[in-house]
Amino acid sequence: MKCPFCGCEDTQVKDSRDTDDGTAIRRRRECGECGSRFTTFERVQLREMIVVKKDGTKTMFDRDKLARSIQIAVRKRPITQERVEKVVNSIQRRLESSGEAEISSRTIGEYVMEALAALDHIAYIRFASVYRDFREVKDFEDFVDTIDKMAKPQGEK
Repeated sequence: MKCPFCGCEDTQVKDSRDTDDGTAIRRRRECGECGSRFTTFERVQLREMIVVKKDGTKTMFDRDKLARSIQIAVRKRPITQERVEKVVNSIQRRLESSGEAEISSRTIGEYVMEALAALDHIAYIRFASVYRDFREVKDFEDFVDTIDKMAKPQGEK
């Protein structure tokens, strides 16, 4: 593993432990050249997945991109980084267990929407505004109305 600070390839693992949810190994490393310390994570990848975008182009699935998009949606919300990691892990496992080598970006977006709807309504609306390409205030109003209807118990108005 190369040192991210000086580029030296002589790094040593100082400590290893499982993450809280047991889906990765956290390794604390130290550079033999500059002495800097950094953390890496080792995760199981069941298969290579290809994402098919709306325009038909294909790209490799990028777990970090998924995590960043969720992190943007939950920014300044009372959601911990650990909770975001669990959501990302859950979505990735769901995609891998589908057995499909190619997954549409629409499917990934729907999985994120489901997870954010259960996690935080504000983050859900933020993500939906980009994912569903809201163009006017009316788009937000209509979407919020559907959330309100879903959140209210039967019989309430």
